[in-house]
Amino acid sequence: MDKHFFSLNTLSVLIACLVMASVDISASGRKVSMDEGWKFYRGCVANAEQPSFNDAGWRVVNLPHDWSVEPLPVQREGLTLGSFSRLSIGGPDTGQTVGGEGWYRKEFVIRPEDADKVHTLYFEGAYNQAEIWINGQKACFNPYGYIPFKINLNAYCKSPGTVNTIAVKVINEGLNSRWYAGSGIYRHIWLIKTDKVHLDEWDTFVDASRVEGRKAEVNLHTVVHNTDMKKGEGELVVNIFSPQGKEVYSAARPIKVNGNGETPVSLSFDIERPSLWSVDTPNLYTASITVKSGNGVSDAIRIPFGIRTIEFSAEKGFLLNGKPLKLHGGCLHHDNGLLGAAAIDRAEERKVELMKANGYNAVRCSHNLPSECFLQACDRLGLLVIDEVFDQWRQPKRPEDYHRYFDEWSEHDMSVMIRRDRNHPSIIMWSIGNEIAERADSIGEVIARKLTGIIKGLDDTRYTTAAVNAFWDRRHFTWEKDSERAFRHLDVSGYNYQWKEYEKDHRSFPDRVMYGSESVPKEAAQNWNLIDRNPYLIGDFVWTAMDYLGEAGLAHTLELAQGEHGPQFMGWPWYNAWCGDIDLCGDKKPQSYYRDILWRRRDISLAVQPPVAPGKREDINYWGWKNELLSWNWKGFEGQTMTVNVYSRAPKVRLYLNDKLVGEKEVSPDTYTASFEVAYEPGQLKAVSLIKKKETASATLTTTGVPASIRLTADRSSIKADRNDLAYVKIEVLDKDGLLIPDSRLPLKIGFSGKGTVIASGNGSADDMESFRSLKPKAFRGSAIAIVQPTGEEGTVRLTVSAEGLPEASIEIDTYLNK
Repeated sequence: MDKHFFSLNTLSVLIACLVMASVDISASGRKVSMDEGWKFYRGCVANAEQPSFNDAGWRVVNLPHDWSVEPLPVQREGLTLGSFSRLSIGGPDTGQTVGGEGWYRKEFVIRPEDADKVHTLYFEGAYNQAEIWINGQKACFNPYGYIPFKINLNAYCKSPGTVNTIAVKVINEGLNSRWYAGSGIYRHIWLIKTDKVHLDEWDTFVDASRVEGRKAEVNLHTVVHNTDMKKGEGELVVNIFSPQGKEVYSAARPIKVNGNGETPVSLSFDIERPSLWSVDTPNLYTASITVKSGNGVSDAIRIPFGIRTIEFSAEKGFLLNGKPLKLHGGCLHHDNGLLGAAAIDRAEERKVELMKANGYNAVRCSHNLPSECFLQACDRLGLLVIDEVFDQWRQPKRPEDYHRYFDEWSEHDMSVMIRRDRNHPSIIMWSIGNEIAERADSIGEVIARKLTGIIKGLDDTRYTTAAVNAFWDRRHFTWEKDSERAFRHLDVSGYNYQWKEYEKDHRSFPDRVMYGSESVPKEAAQNWNLIDRNPYLIGDFVWTAMDYLGEAGLAHTLELAQGEHGPQFMGWPWYNAWCGDIDLCGDKKPQSYYRDILWRRRDISLAVQPPVAPGKREDINYWGWKNELLSWNWKGFEGQTMTVNVYSRAPKVRLYLNDKLVGEKEVSPDTYTASFEVAYEPGQLKAVSLIKKKETASATLTTTGVPASIRLTADRSSIKADRNDLAYVKIEVLDKDGLLIPDSRLPLKIGFSGKGTVIASGNGSADDMESFRSLKPKAFRGSAIAIVQPTGEEGTVRLTVSAEGLPEASIEIDTYLNK
């Protein structure tokens, strides 16, 4: 038995029972949410693990919960601002936020009629070091905040009808992360109820990775568990349903299960004329697996899966279902911007929608396991995934990071990643680490071989990878002589910022499959031009697809005096890395429009750079982007020279200002850019692609007027009356002609009523702390956002937004109950 997985012998049933409410778990099914009604205390407290502890003064919270984005309990002018503190231990790393210690408590009662059931408490994630007590007994310790864990509850529960107490301590202290991690139980908790003879989703693997002709071969592996001391006989029934819900296969197999033991079961079968899973047609089948015994159905689970083939080779590149596909990729951290790390289902799904809407077909989960809901959305919507587990091995990047637990826990944590995630068709590679210090050391080879061996033992259908960087941290190493050791045990080689090495390495290692595991926006063209023409280069993952909290100001652009050097990160009040193509509100930044040109999603775009102050120069940090905006609002710059960058794959472009030709220029075939110097005057700026002397596609920027109205647009007008659903309401400041005012910083006031609340609002700025999660944010580049969460009741939520001198805007969102 794995010493880190807590399995007990005697079984009990559990009902979540708060002082104010009770949930009938027996009537609720196999897997029941335990998210609601936890008592919470932020800070250190003695004896809170004891059932007798008085938590009457603690506040009630619902999960997922992240206390690091909540306002600090004590606000001191000049020292703190909302959730930010100048005394933050993490500083720019964690976006000036504060971790610490937090406690959660919840009561439950065992029902007498369920005394023979198996109950497992499943935590999807708690950051960071989580300790769990049941009735004052230590039941579990889990050190890595991104790894899910399970606790079998029997040995800890009292007799039926008696109140039991769960206490959870979560510690996020010291310098333990290079980015914003969040604090608390930030993912779901579930109660899983089964009979003594039962199944486990993590032990079940539906391998549908082989397709020949018009037939798919499916290999299904599972384990039947028996916690009873008696031997048993029964039947394993498998039913496979098509994406349309039609049964396409069924089988029943007799089984014998040993007392207090496990029985592996495997079967293979074919599916004729399969509907393949792909990024364009994400077809999902369902495996229904049932265990029957003399008493009827003992347990049943349903596993969604996809039928698809993947192949990597230097000759053909990446093949999905036999067809070549370049990876239009982006790296993503796990946070949800204004929501912090809280993995609310709709927020996780929306990230996937934003990726798809902006041309991405792949993401790299940097540098840790994503939520289950995120992967489910990738499966459902068609987004390929590199699943990554570690940012460090034995050697630290921060003093209190995971390196302290690596030797003891890495094998367990790697195995959990594979077992939890291997049924997701979206996952194409397993990554064993990011920029690992020991990557080319002798000990690094030993670790890499061990980790990849664990992967192959649990899933030999996917490919192994890692993100490998230059040896700036190992000055005695060189890329030419030493990088081969970092790639030796990998199937596919990830290059962080090393696009200049691609062609040289291909000559030395012609069979190596490579991709950009990280790249920067300002080198996007160089990367993509190489990828476009070389099959051994399968794609590129920009750092990053979306903005994230922490690594504050990583992508800043400053005006500096000659000889002055900018910092790598920015201090107060910066809290956002600012390197994303998409900002915290989901809006495209200028570099995203440029990437549309590279990926042939848009024919032409343009943006404007204002002049740099006299005696200054523009300093763009390595991950940054030039100071340009999609705006022709430059009041105060009349007559001054602006740089207008036109992006296109056309050989030539023309630029017009107020219908007068400014000029015609050839577009650089290397950067797809033509730049014009234009004296600013208000009006309309228009760029036009020129192909064979014929004007084709165009893009315009128009000077707008003063604020006249506010427009509210919800991503969905009707949502479930469920706290896991959300509505994202975009707030835009418009002029009298209905045009967005791209330079507006108008102060806004947000109100709400009805069957929902605004759980977070703000703008996409990297340094506007006052607007972060405020009901009085300023517009940034003309817009802001409000995130509406239902209360759980059917009805209507009314959101209002006002600003001085403008008519109030309102929008209604319906909430409905699942039928």
